[in-house]
This record gives sequence, structure tokens and C-alpha cells, in this order.
Amino acid sequence: MKTIIFTIFTAAALLGAGCVSTVTDRTTPGMPLVKDRIQGRYERSVDEIFKAAKEVVKDNGVLVNESILYNQTNLVKTVEGKVNQRNVWVRVEAIDPKITEVTVQTRTPGGLSDIDLAHELEKEIALKLR
Repeated sequence: MKTIIFTIFTAAALLGAGCVSTVTDRTTPGMPLVKDRIQGRYERSVDEIFKAAKEVVKDNGVLVNESILYNQTNLVKTVEGKVNQRNVWVRVEAIDPKITEVTVQTRTPGGLSDIDLAHELEKEIALKLR
């Protein structure tokens, strides 16, 4: 009976932990199946929103990396940073010539989601565009 219970707990632990895809097309350790990203669409260029995203990450924490993803059909720029000891990824993607989508994803060091921080950062990006 003890071995059955141990096996069940071990299986649950292995299924609960894993890798999560980031908006920068990479993976990171974390709990899958948890909402960890917020999106917004704006009538601005990719460069304007990318600049605002970099400023917001710098103002709230540390900018770790910025990049352009070339294997996409649309123009995609990304920002990675650390804010309040959380990993932050921001994806800025051209939906069409007039509309750009920004996606903010956050994770704690333990791999859990911090959706409130993602929402706050996405709104700060929107306010920088004014």
C-alpha cells in the first residue's frame, strides 16, 4: 500500500512540473497549464511598442535581452528581463500594417505564474504609448 501511494505522489509530481514555452520561442522550467500571459493590441508600429516595452522593463527591473525573431511570417521583436525577481518576457508582433500585438509573460523563480505582474506591465506599456 505504501509503494502505491508513493508511486501516485511521484507520478503527480512529475506530471505537475515540466517545461513551459515562452513568448520568445524558448522554454523554461515551470508549471504548465497555468495562465501566465496577457495580450493587448494597439494601433501603433512595432518599433514604438518595442521601445515602450524596453523602457517599462528597465524602469521596473533589469533588461536582460532583446532580440528579433526572423523565423516568423510577421515582424516579431522580443524583450527579456527580471522584475521583482520574476522572469519577464515581452513579445511585440505586427498583426497587420496598422495593428501590433504585445504579449507579456511572467514566471516566478519556482516556475509559477505571476499574472498580476504581467497585467501591470502590459498596462504600463500601453500608458507609455500615449
